Amino acid sequence: MDQSLLVFIAVAEERSFTRAAEALHMTQPAVSQHIQSLEAALGSKLLDRSNKYVRLNKAGDIVYRHAKEISGLHAKMQSLLDDLLHTASGALSIGASFTFGEYVLPHMIACLRARYPLITPTITIGNTKDIAALVAARQLDIGIVEGALPEQDKLQCEPFAQDAMYVVVGAGHRYAERQDIEAEALRGEHWIVREEGSGTRTAMEKMFEQYDIRPMNPMAFGSTQIIKESVEAGLGISLLSEWAVRKEITLGTLNRLTIDGQPVQRDFSIITQRDAFHTKAAELFIEMVRTREGMPQQPI
Repeated sequence: MDQSLLVFIAVAEERSFTRAAEALHMTQPAVSQHIQSLEAALGSKLLDRSNKYVRLNKAGDIVYRHAKEISGLHAKMQSLLDDLLHTASGALSIGASFTFGEYVLPHMIACLRARYPLITPTITIGNTKDIAALVAARQLDIGIVEGALPEQDKLQCEPFAQDAMYVVVGAGHRYAERQDIEAEALRGEHWIVREEGSGTRTAMEKMFEQYDIRPMNPMAFGSTQIIKESVEAGLGISLLSEWAVRKEITLGTLNRLTIDGQPVQRDFSIITQRDAFHTKAAELFIEMVRTREGMPQQPI
């Protein structure tokens, strides 16, 4: 891959010529020369510079996003070539939405590492929308998300498991001793929801529509953990995956409820680049996910 692009990526991410030079083990004049050569070749300034900052301009932002994609393609090309001569090894970038990434994925990574110790996974956790965008931009090899995705030309979405979700209430809530609740009883509750773009938020909105629940002024939080803490503190109730609350249910700090005898169901899905070449490491992990190898037993 062109060295000037690699230097440009480092400068853009470090926002400093000095820090980029340190990260690349180069001199600062050498970094400056690479940036000047790249700007000359492209016929455009890419960075706004002053004594206090270095930042991308509009042209630089375009080049940075494409340079990251080129960098990812170059790394994947090298991995595919390495696979022809060696056993499964090398980097594997996996993204997962919060519920799967925080409560299920670590067990599967442990299984992967035990079987294929030369594979080096890196994990990115984000909401479903963000993980899908990173896979589409080739910055992740594989994504595992909650719920369905809108049809996209770039992405292949494959459901592989179901997730049961429950209404959760704190130990001091008036419904803390119940196992089931009628939908009508939930309409006056204070709801705590996930942020827009979250698979959990999408599942909650479908549940609200199905049962004609119109929450007034719901509180939106950006992580499952803070929602659990808030429900325990009595701030409101929520809808969460059984994977996310199994410890709290065992400890008795939260109680889970079905609605009219049924949990809310959604899919866990693998997302990959449509028609992309996968490294051997990626193929092995995808097959593990499909067969649920290493996935812990379903919570009780």
